[in-house]
Amino acid sequence: MKNIFKIAIVLIAIVSLGSCKEDKKPNYQYMPNMYESVGYETYGDYEIFDPVTGGSEAMKPAKGSISRGWMPYEIDNTTEGKEFAKTNLKNPLPYTEETEAKGQALYDIYCGICHGKKGDGQGPLFKRDKILGIPAYNDEGRAITEGSVYHVMYYGINTMGSYASQMTEEEMWMVDHYVMSLKDKLDGKEARAYDVVEAVLEIEGMHEEESHSGEEHGTEEDHVIEENHGTEH
Repeated sequence: MKNIFKIAIVLIAIVSLGSCKEDKKPNYQYMPNMYESVGYETYGDYEIFDPVTGGSEAMKPAKGSISRGWMPYEIDNTTEGKEFAKTNLKNPLPYTEETEAKGQALYDIYCGICHGKKGDGQGPLFKRDKILGIPAYNDEGRAITEGSVYHVMYYGINTMGSYASQMTEEEMWMVDHYVMSLKDKLDGKEARAYDVVEAVLEIEGMHEEESHSGEEHGTEEDHVIEENHGTEH
């Protein structure tokens, strides 16, 4: 009889707890701050952050600091700066099969959606009327160069945003090479020859080896002469 009484109490407790649950509205939350965190604005000033950052939600980089792997780009984001880059800035990377292949892969990810696979401005977003007025790379009015392409990728222009936060300097220069190769194709020019980097390095290495071997032979001859002089004395 006692066992039946205990079982009845347990069943009543379970039914009572189950009856508190309502499927049509949210139920009770324990520690609601774990579910609904405060949405702080980036770099906003809040008293709670005073002990750590002086109030800022996030700490800004130190003034004048440079991201690792980056060199400062000192050409200003102005009309004059763009013209200067267009005339004077040159691609520092050698144009090789590898850099072209990597540049194409990056181009397909970041650029092709607007500029098209051929660089003719007929990308998927243009064809869907999402973005209008995308010029072809051989547009005479723009007359792009290696310098102007990099400058625009670095800062962005019009509806095109900056890609400096998405690609490294080296990657942007790889894309730069590929863009210029697409321009040549649109102009009907022959494909640009690859830079023979490996052969140059091998030749330089051979010259260095020859100079080292010459120095070694000269040293041995000097030793022989010294030994002969020592014998005569």
